Amino acid sequence: MTVVEENGDDENYEPLQENLARLREMKIDRRKIDIVSLPMPKKIVREGLRLPASYANFYISNSCVLVPTFADPNDETALAVLQKLFPGRRVIGIDCRELIWGLGTFHCLTQQQPAI
Repeated sequence: MTVVEENGDDENYEPLQENLARLREMKIDRRKIDIVSLPMPKKIVREGLRLPASYANFYISNSCVLVPTFADPNDETALAVLQKLFPGRRVIGIDCRELIWGLGTFHCLTQQQPAI
């Protein structure tokens, strides 16, 4: 799974294309890996800061997949791609335009916290 920016004018376009090229060269046991790409939502900026909006920050639970959405035309595309990958789970899009202000969404929120 990787994200791909289609807008050549976006600052994420080149680094994500480089990432895709690297993935296409990877092999496991001399076989190329299958790559599934998700689109990027349009850029979200608050107080001059570009927020890390990405559909790849989804969370897989036992019965469903929670997917961040951003009131963007690519929301439905991302949900459809993930539904194909997880046919036994319900794929649920949840608006994360406010949550992304914390610089992450579901996957980030569910990670372990180090002991202090």
